[in-house]
Amino acid sequence: MAQSFQEWMSIALQQHRGEEILNLCMICWSLWKYRNDIVWNQKGAEFVEVVASAIQVLDHWKNAQDRSFDSSFRFMTLTDGDVHWKQPQEGTIKVNTDAALFEDSNCYAYAMVARDHRGSSSCGDSSLVNRGCDDVTSVASGNVPSSRNEESVTSYSDVRERFYLPVNVTDVSKPNINQSFQSLDQAFVFYKDYGRLSSFDVRKGTEKKDAFGTITFKHYTCSKEGSNEFRSISDSNSSNVKRRRTASTRCCCKAKIVLKLNKDRQYFVFKFDEVHNHPLVDESGRQFLRSSREMTVSSRNFVFDAAKVNIGCSKAYGLMKEMVGGYSNVGATLRDFRNFNRDLKEYVGERDGQMLIDKFKVFQESSSSFYYAYELDEAGRLTKLFWADAISRRNFEVYGDAVSFDATFDTNKYNMIFAPFTGVDKHEKCITFAACLLSKEDVTHYKWVFDQFSTCMGRHPVVIVTDQCPAMKIAVSSSLSSKNGLVATKHRLCMWHIMQKFPIKLGNRLCKETDFMEKMKKYIWSTHLEIADFEQGWEAVIKEFNLENDKWLTDMYAIRSLWIPAFFRDEPMFGLMRTTSRSESENFFFAQFHRQADTLCEFWLRFQSAMERQRNETKRLDEESKSSFPTTLSRWFIEDDAADLFTRTVFYRVQEEILAACLDMQIKRMSEEIDGVTNFEIKDVKVKEKIFKQIGVTRFPRSLLLNRWSKIADSGSSCDMISTDYLKMENVSLKLMNIWFDFRQVLNKAGLQMEALEFVHKTVKQLGSEVGGGCTDGGGFLKKDHLASLIGDQPQGEITVLVPNVSKNKGNYFKSTRLISEREKAITKSKKRIRKCKECLATTHDSRTCPKKKLQK
Repeated sequence: MAQSFQEWMSIALQQHRGEEILNLCMICWSLWKYRNDIVWNQKGAEFVEVVASAIQVLDHWKNAQDRSFDSSFRFMTLTDGDVHWKQPQEGTIKVNTDAALFEDSNCYAYAMVARDHRGSSSCGDSSLVNRGCDDVTSVASGNVPSSRNEESVTSYSDVRERFYLPVNVTDVSKPNINQSFQSLDQAFVFYKDYGRLSSFDVRKGTEKKDAFGTITFKHYTCSKEGSNEFRSISDSNSSNVKRRRTASTRCCCKAKIVLKLNKDRQYFVFKFDEVHNHPLVDESGRQFLRSSREMTVSSRNFVFDAAKVNIGCSKAYGLMKEMVGGYSNVGATLRDFRNFNRDLKEYVGERDGQMLIDKFKVFQESSSSFYYAYELDEAGRLTKLFWADAISRRNFEVYGDAVSFDATFDTNKYNMIFAPFTGVDKHEKCITFAACLLSKEDVTHYKWVFDQFSTCMGRHPVVIVTDQCPAMKIAVSSSLSSKNGLVATKHRLCMWHIMQKFPIKLGNRLCKETDFMEKMKKYIWSTHLEIADFEQGWEAVIKEFNLENDKWLTDMYAIRSLWIPAFFRDEPMFGLMRTTSRSESENFFFAQFHRQADTLCEFWLRFQSAMERQRNETKRLDEESKSSFPTTLSRWFIEDDAADLFTRTVFYRVQEEILAACLDMQIKRMSEEIDGVTNFEIKDVKVKEKIFKQIGVTRFPRSLLLNRWSKIADSGSSCDMISTDYLKMENVSLKLMNIWFDFRQVLNKAGLQMEALEFVHKTVKQLGSEVGGGCTDGGGFLKKDHLASLIGDQPQGEITVLVPNVSKNKGNYFKSTRLISEREKAITKSKKRIRKCKECLATTHDSRTCPKKKLQK
């Protein structure tokens, strides 16, 4: 038994179809019409008149829809008050209005409805303007509840009710009563598409479950359904409470569909309310609807790939707009791009450390040459991480005679320091041998890193260059010493860092206003002085400027064997690195990729992008050296031989020595050949002699050639055969790149020819209809699955590697409590914008107190 007219009407609409529903609706309309005659005109009516009036109006409506329709129901003729609805022209809208004036209650009402040429309602509006009417009249109008007090009378003094119906929506796209769906997700996608075509957003509403937890009723509503709750602040200090100011979009809209579970375990449309109480979005605003905004697979891939090269969401959004031809074609907003980046970080969450270690395990299973090691603290949190892939290990085997090691900061959200091992390749470019992440800068952590480096590479580097970090010094002497049959590494301090401290320790007056630094540099930087010559020169300069008792100079002289070139002049390759400038350059290079807010997984992805760029540059230089021949400046065969042997960068250095030997030297004395080597003593002369012609040398002796500078330096290493099985893990990404490349090639061939572009567009649309299969969101690719394909699967089971604690190291400027020197403070202050007077551009005052302005007045 129905409890209300609305409930009875809903049941009737579900039980009847077609013509029966039309007759029912018109009977209800006729009853309302004659009810108004009884109330307002005191005019009664018989039952036959009510039915006949309903059939007559229905007949008129059908005639408007189809002029060929011939109704056999004609009980009454048109009276003067009846109006036959006439069909407007196609593309126009006809508006019918009606109004009534209630003099006794001092109020009036009006109503209007707009229909297109098919008779479909597009919008309607009814309004009752009430000025002090009594309750009976207000209740009779159907707009005001009967039970209310005097306060609520004024709140209902101007009652407006509007309704809006979607237009230009086909019946196929519109929900119908008893329409069935296999699942709730399928139903929601259908209603969401209907909302997009109808220019409104949808959202999931309430639901009802049975005793087994199965959803039996589900509501999908307009996004403007419901109303915002009023939140009052009862606190006496409410004025100090800061709240975010937001706009409300809820207006109690009743448009919705209600789904019910049937006996076949399918969901059917139990109720469908099409009418909205708010204007629908116009064409220009449709792109901002949530149903029209979708981060597709291609959009997500673009944001993700852009982030790997340190392109943020804002720039990625701008690039996407240029690629697709406008913001309306992007299909998403900047906020959607940022939300995807947020979802990526939330997907990683507390699994950050575990996901990175799992990724390393997969790499090692795919390529046995991939090496990694890590350590946890007592709580199971990651504190140390070291890694080196097969290419890096091969590079160390060839170029690992000199290594620079320095730490950099602000590369991840945990403030772990990032320290790469850097070398110099055959093109005199920086090359990365390995890298590590450490939570602390102490002896224990550095010793662990150097031990792992030696274990990974199988030997110690010949020389390692660092700054004056005391922890590094102790760790190098302990871990890279002569043990386990390995040759000890020679430790060298960065000369640049030490030279920068001279003005700080000794004062600017001595270093800049005298010739002290000029005399000191003559002995410090020289690579030709013997040790005794350096020591004599140092002591002479110190005595000249009365600095015998300066503690810092005494300390630097005590460790002179670690940084003065005179102590390294007889060691091979020690002139390759005298400073950590290689590490500084490497740190600057990586800083272009990393961000302080990166998770470990994001850090690794950006590190891979940086390595790809570095190695691609090496490949480019290799190809240039192989495919091109540098210009020679003489006709000597030895110069041509050098051009064939060495890379272009190294050849230019060798070329200078060849020209000097050929043109500016002659043989003074020649010794007998010993072990296949003949020693020559030569001297410089002003007369140009051809030395190589005298001794008959036409090519470089291969036994004396240092292989690391040759074009084929890395061709004979033991790690040359590198496994490429890891590429199978990224076969989807590789296929997408190939498809995109092929598509760009097609566009290049089409050029600006309109016919060719139309053909490409038509073909792509046809492919989309064949591949899509009616699925959305990239062929049913869920966001979680997509995130897993981009950054890795979430660990299953217990997490054994917890995320690191946020570190507090001396190099982190914003988190550290280290003492900042006056020089650093001055540099920081100098970068700030100086406030100037707008009138005279002076820095001592502003425009309010400007003397020039006062004089003008």
